[in-house]
Amino acid sequence: MNEDEPRSDQAPEDGAGTGAGQPTEATGTAGQPTAEHDGSERETGSEHQGARRMPWETGGRTHTQGSESSSRVSVVDEQPPRPAPPPGSSEDEYKWHTYRFYPSGHPDAVEFIDVYKSFGRSRVLGGLNMGLPEGMVSMIIGPSGTGKSVCIKHMVGLLYPDQGDVLVHGESVPSMPDDDLFEMRKKFGLLFQDGALFGSMNVYDNVSFPLRQHTEKGEDEIEEIVMHRLTEVGLSDARDKMPNELSGGMRKRAGFARALVLEPDIVLFDEPDSGLDPVRTALLGELILEIHRDAMEDAKAKQKQHLPTFCVITHDILTARRVADYINVLWKGRIVEAGPSEDMLNSENPFIRQFLSGESKGPLSMD
Repeated sequence: MNEDEPRSDQAPEDGAGTGAGQPTEATGTAGQPTAEHDGSERETGSEHQGARRMPWETGGRTHTQGSESSSRVSVVDEQPPRPAPPPGSSEDEYKWHTYRFYPSGHPDAVEFIDVYKSFGRSRVLGGLNMGLPEGMVSMIIGPSGTGKSVCIKHMVGLLYPDQGDVLVHGESVPSMPDDDLFEMRKKFGLLFQDGALFGSMNVYDNVSFPLRQHTEKGEDEIEEIVMHRLTEVGLSDARDKMPNELSGGMRKRAGFARALVLEPDIVLFDEPDSGLDPVRTALLGELILEIHRDAMEDAKAKQKQHLPTFCVITHDILTARRVADYINVLWKGRIVEAGPSEDMLNSENPFIRQFLSGESKGPLSMD
């Protein structure tokens, strides 16, 4: 078969029709949950706790494709009908989108349901269905300008969808009152591309800033927390340095420490490897894995309601291979395929193979 032709065997194997938290019907009205996604399928509040085991009773970061899934959406035997392309687009533009969602075995911490977002005449998200499984390190990868960073802004309520819904732990972000939205944002830690440190503050004050703004902790307790996080990222000796005295990698690590001080349930990394050399990129990937592992152990020990969920946006394929538990491949505002990293790295989809291998020939071009 010519690699540039779409595969005819689009249907997944039995039992691999959809991933955790993904819509099983992709053809519902834009912005409206389909039959599989009405309120009865979601678990929130006390009902959520009684409906399934607490997350610290599960297997954590291990993939459970062959075991019973605790997903909100059951795996189906048949592939749902192929969704129509976004209004104004042709079927040919989306011929490489198989819309396969391989199950993770975990409920979704964050879920996008038929999300559309445009800026003027430029449509960025065109009916996005995507999930970030709880307790895993997920990645959103795809070509530049395809909406990856826009997804982050939707998760924390900095942007609202034109149509569709975004759920965080089962609660609709666009529907939240301002007070609830403010509290919800405390669930997130965010590492920006360049660290985004305050230039007028030293490292210690930068990292302690969220604690001073959002908690009533005393300075002794703040110092204990901040120094613990700075030690984790290898910056305990740099507490008094100003951002302009730090290297690019050190600024990112300081930003990482600041993202962790409130013990967030969800940590977002917006291209953390941008501007780093290959060795420091690899070290940062190891640091992400190490801190996620420690956070998992802490969440289980404290019997927290939600396991820590990390989401990394990156173009670096080596980082995806080293770090990712679950990969969402985003292109043209929709997910091409999504699933555990081993499924994506071994995908037969020509677009995914081209992108993950960095080849010049394939469906993706300079256009």
